[in-house]
Amino acid sequence: MTRNRFLEEYSADCTFSPSLERLFDKWSPCVVSSLAERPHRFGELHRRVQGISQKMLTSSLHDLERDGFVLREVLPTGRVTVEYSLTSLGGQLATLIATLCAWTQEHADDVIAARERFDRRQEDEDGGMG
Repeated sequence: MTRNRFLEEYSADCTFSPSLERLFDKWSPCVVSSLAERPHRFGELHRRVQGISQKMLTSSLHDLERDGFVLREVLPTGRVTVEYSLTSLGGQLATLIATLCAWTQEHADDVIAARERFDRRQEDEDGGMG
């Protein structure tokens, strides 16, 4: 049997757990994908990432900046203007997210078919018990 190094090393205190959590949380992939297009100000991002609250966007940007994926830059304008962009590391993450999204779209029908087979099997099993 092949050993899975990822599973052996993954635990609550492993060094890459926070990065994985960021990659698979609800909003970070949307924020990173938006910033992959170009830098955005907060309001632009808020409009672009539909459904995210201001509080959650602030939290996501803070976490992405802390992890080294996003750069927060205060621009020298008459009023305070902050722009968010991806770092080199964030650009690499955006590429991985795009690949994962493409895979998901390519296999959407397979997942739907698997769910339907599972649900039919569950119905058959539940129906046989009554």
